[in-house]
Amino acid sequence: LSFPMYSAYMGKLKQEAGEDAEHKAYCDDQTAKTTEKRDDLQHTVDKLTAKSDKQKARSATLRGEVAELQRELADIAKAQEEMDKLRADEHAIFVQTKTDLEEGLEGVRLALKILREHYGGSSLAQRPARATNHAKSTGSATGIIGMLEVIEADLGKSLAECQMQEDSAVEAYEKVTQENKVTTASKEQDVKYKNEESTALDKSVGELSADLQSTQTELDAVLEYAKALREQCVEKPETYEERRAKREAELAGLREALEILETQAAMLQRRHS
Repeated sequence: LSFPMYSAYMGKLKQEAGEDAEHKAYCDDQTAKTTEKRDDLQHTVDKLTAKSDKQKARSATLRGEVAELQRELADIAKAQEEMDKLRADEHAIFVQTKTDLEEGLEGVRLALKILREHYGGSSLAQRPARATNHAKSTGSATGIIGMLEVIEADLGKSLAECQMQEDSAVEAYEKVTQENKVTTASKEQDVKYKNEESTALDKSVGELSADLQSTQTELDAVLEYAKALREQCVEKPETYEERRAKREAELAGLREALEILETQAAMLQRRHS
């Protein structure tokens, strides 16, 4: 092995060692940067996913609440419609009954007026008989007037009771109707606000989905690059340390050989001197 050959080989080994060191530095730097970028992107993906899932769940809850409110509003409207019809029927019956009672009362009072005027008194039951020959007719008139007075009192009482029942029914109807109006207005406002919130959440979820897709695409690219980097920097038969140790051993052997050659050259030179 000549000295020039040794020098050339030594230079090659040193060049390879430098290239390996440079490659390792590149791999370490890229691996660290890729890992940091991957972690940042994964954190962003996790955060966007969690936020999107939360908003989706809230929107779904709101839509369920709106559906329930709309069912309740439909039930209130149906109950009010039935109550309106019942009230109208009851009022029609009241009007007819009141008319019948008033007409009956008017007829009884007219009959009493005629009888009283004919027999000359407001109540024959309180008058003595005029004469013997009129006793029979007077007694009959007294009985009729008394009966009509009882009928008059009953009709008056029935009319008053009928009016009281109508007033009570109207009061109850108006109270429930007002309560239904207040409840309906409140629930309709709830429906409006919940629909608005749900719509805003759905819009936000759409925007988050776009951001998530973009971030996931970037993360996939980083993961693909990390895979290629591992194949280039890690997945090799020998590590840098192993290759360096081998080259150091080779260099040590070459230095030892060089020393031997130099010793031999010196001995030859002394012999020829």
